[in-house]
Amino acid sequence: MTEEVKKFKLFKKKERIPSYKCWWRDTFEAIIVAALLALFLRTFVFGTFKIPTESMVPNLLIGDHLIVNSFIYGPTATGLERALFPFAEIKRGDIIVFNSPMDPNVQFVKRVIGLPGDKIKIDGSKIFINDEKLDDPWAHLQSWRPEESRRRFQPVRVPENSYFVMGDNRDNSNDSRFWGPVKREMIRGRAFLIYWCYEASTEEYLATGMERIKNLFKTFWNFISKTRWERTLKIVN
Repeated sequence: MTEEVKKFKLFKKKERIPSYKCWWRDTFEAIIVAALLALFLRTFVFGTFKIPTESMVPNLLIGDHLIVNSFIYGPTATGLERALFPFAEIKRGDIIVFNSPMDPNVQFVKRVIGLPGDKIKIDGSKIFINDEKLDDPWAHLQSWRPEESRRRFQPVRVPENSYFVMGDNRDNSNDSRFWGPVKREMIRGRAFLIYWCYEASTEEYLATGMERIKNLFKTFWNFISKTRWERTLKIVN
C-alpha cells in the first residue's frame, strides 16, 4: 500500500468522527433552541387560561381552556413597528385576561366595556357610554331576575390607561362594577382560541392538594366522554 493511499484512508477515518459527533450536537442544539423558542412564545407571545366560573356564560363555559395572545397589545414606539407587527389597540368588546386588582396572583377574564376617558352609567340591564345607550349583544341576563333588583351604577369616568370590564353573564359576575377599572399594566392579553373544553364544576377547577390530584386522574379517565369536542379550536369573540 502506497504512502498516499494510507494517508487518504486515515483522512477518511478522521473525517467520519466529527460527522458522528455533529449529529448528536446538532440534535442537542435543536432541542435547546426549541425549548427556548417555546419558553419565549409562552412568555411573550401566547399564554393559556382556563375558565373556572360562569361569569362569561354563554360565550365562555366552565372548562374552556384558552390560548391568550400576549403579543397583540404590545407597546409600539414607531409607525414602522405598527406596520410590521400585528399590534392592536384594546377595543370595546375585546375579551381580555388580566391580573385581578384585588390579588395580582389571580387572573380574570372579562369583556372590555369602557375605554379610557369614557363616562359609564349602568341602570339595571342598560349600559350608557358617554350618555348613549350601549348596543350590548354580549350580555346574558337571568330571565327570572326582576329588573329592579339589578345593580344601579352612578356615572363614573374611566381613568386614563384603565378599562372598565364586565362579565357577559351580567347577573353572576364579579367585575368593575364592584372593584373598579383595570389598569393597562395589569392586562396580560386578549383571549384568542379555545383549544380544549372539559366539562367540570367550579369546585373541581379550584380544588387544591389531594383533591386536585384526584381530579387530574378523573380528567384522564373521562377525557373522551367529558371533552366538549364541538368547542375545540373555536375562535373567541
